[in-house]
Amino acid sequence: MNTLHDMRQKRGLSAAALAAEVGVSRQTIYAMEAGSYVPNTIVALKLARALGTTVEALFPLAPEATPAAESCDAILLAGPGYEGQLVQLCMVNSQLIAVAPDSYDWSLPPADAVLLNKPRGAKPGTVRVQPFQARLDLGKRLLVAGCDPGISVLARHLRRAGIDLVVVNRNSTVALDLLKQGLVHIAGTHLRDDASGVSRLTSVRHLFDRRSVAVIGFSNWEQGVVVARGNPKAIHAIADFAKKGVTIVNRESGAAVRFLLDAELARLGVKAVRGYDKTAAGHLPAAMLVANGSVDACIATRAAARVFGLDFIPLVNERYDLVLRKKHIDMPEVQALFETLGRASFRQELEAMGGYDTSPAGQQFA
Repeated sequence: MNTLHDMRQKRGLSAAALAAEVGVSRQTIYAMEAGSYVPNTIVALKLARALGTTVEALFPLAPEATPAAESCDAILLAGPGYEGQLVQLCMVNSQLIAVAPDSYDWSLPPADAVLLNKPRGAKPGTVRVQPFQARLDLGKRLLVAGCDPGISVLARHLRRAGIDLVVVNRNSTVALDLLKQGLVHIAGTHLRDDASGVSRLTSVRHLFDRRSVAVIGFSNWEQGVVVARGNPKAIHAIADFAKKGVTIVNRESGAAVRFLLDAELARLGVKAVRGYDKTAAGHLPAAMLVANGSVDACIATRAAARVFGLDFIPLVNERYDLVLRKKHIDMPEVQALFETLGRASFRQELEAMGGYDTSPAGQQFA
């Protein structure tokens, strides 16, 4: 670990000012402070000169032996959890939050600690965690709750600026509630108004004083019916969910997709759909069940259908928003997020995923 951030703060220099003096980008300064980028000798000497110190003071050698980590309490954003479960950690409003990451591919999930037995007499939701390292240095992190798989693209681009985006997969209703409780930095939402067909900011305004939060656009996306390649059951609309021999997978209560499905079934007068009570927690998990033949259809994004090579019948275009407390806007990590939303490289990659329009990215709507 280096002392670059502390030295810069002590000298009253912004990352941009230091970057200009040394001849690197502001993102490089953030990456060096986070320890994800090691400067060459020339850059290290320039940094030391600009900050009036030595290279050794900025980048001290770590001791060979490291003390054992001590366990500590954290708030778990999940169900009951189990001892030995891998979790990621993030500080939000001076609270240590533990997140159990999803892992759908061959790789082990990112983690900083494992869960221990729940402490006796602990408050509901509090768990005991055993960090892997003695010094709990979480670097520059933002905790985001949301259901858009496109957030993973944002995370990859933020990593280049030395910012780690910890993502917990939650539907719009739960994400906003976690933000309300002060347990996440950012909530993703695509709740929509059935009358106007646009993002339902009324939900945000109902939960928060509008002066306390900012609503930032992420993208417009397509949601629709996802079916097997070739559409063997001839499913072309939600009305076809009621056909004999068709089984769907639904989303959990509180998910915007479920609201959409319920509204359309009510409009059509459909009383029963096979698989309605079977749920998947996210667009990709739902599409995966279609891909492996467990169900015939679901409602998800075009990008989710593309991941598994499935057919897609568009239903609606929606805006996906990021909601955060205004008191967090000046955080360097949040500013880096805003900058990333405006970058052409990020927008091009997200739009290439299919069904995304990044024109709202970075725009403030409330």
